[in-house]
Amino acid sequence: MKYYFAPMEGITGYIYRNAHHRIFKEIDVYFTPFIVPTKNRIFSSREKNDILPEHNEGLRIVPQILTNKGDDFIWAARELKNYGYKEVNLNLGCPSATVVSKGKGAGFLGEPYKLDEFLKEIFSESDVDISIKTRIGKDDPEEFQELMEIYNRYPLKELIIHPRVQKDFYRNKPNLDVFEQAISIAEFPVCYNGDLFLKEDCITFGARFEQVERLMLGRGLITNPGLVTELVSETKLSKEQLMSFHDEIVSGYEKVISGDRNVLFKMKELWAYMIQMFAFEEKAAKKIRKSQNLMDYRKAVSELFTNLELK
Repeated sequence: MKYYFAPMEGITGYIYRNAHHRIFKEIDVYFTPFIVPTKNRIFSSREKNDILPEHNEGLRIVPQILTNKGDDFIWAARELKNYGYKEVNLNLGCPSATVVSKGKGAGFLGEPYKLDEFLKEIFSESDVDISIKTRIGKDDPEEFQELMEIYNRYPLKELIIHPRVQKDFYRNKPNLDVFEQAISIAEFPVCYNGDLFLKEDCITFGARFEQVERLMLGRGLITNPGLVTELVSETKLSKEQLMSFHDEIVSGYEKVISGDRNVLFKMKELWAYMIQMFAFEEKAAKKIRKSQNLMDYRKAVSELFTNLELK
């Protein structure tokens, strides 16, 4: 089984990825938060820092691109090749209303003719491998039959399927029946993504889909950064590991972000997930949320690790 770390805007940037890779070694591929090509044909400073090879040494990285314009995608793919990347990933899965309203991400799925023309252009002009992360439709799962027919026309490196429609966001259960139909007709490798929060979720999924050899984990892995380690070696996450992981991230952010407030914003966003690993966490979580400077924050985190046990 290959394990992929799903991208999450604001969390899984290079500081986070490097800390994760140093503590937990089992991730095969990290996908970057999406890059949005602009008219001025330059990467933002955040995007550039995130994909610089020197910021990702020892990691296998696949940059993700969010656009519905062929020439923008081709430009970004070529620039990324200049940085040494041999594969890029097209985001057709983001359900955010601001993204969808522009016909990007999962919003692009609602225009299959335009999507087909877009794919025809990028596959004819790009000289890197292209994978796609997709939902199963914009409004209705029945849309996915046509989408799969479109995908099968092109030499995808792989298709990562999150079996929800855009309007589901992250509600309702992933539609595993549609996923099963998709893997039966796909002419390329398929990776599954969606609601794999626990070791037991991955085992249950694997029992039904023995032919699937690639899993992408997102929210479950951010909550429990040792989840794949547990799957591979049956070694459960320890408080010592989680503390070391946390401390590396804080130290990394302090080196590149000015001001306690900005560092705390990043860490509090991460704790919205990781706090779920602790029993009786609400009082400790409140202290972390209310901290106004790094001194108070570190005290709150120290109390958390001292007084509470992992679930």
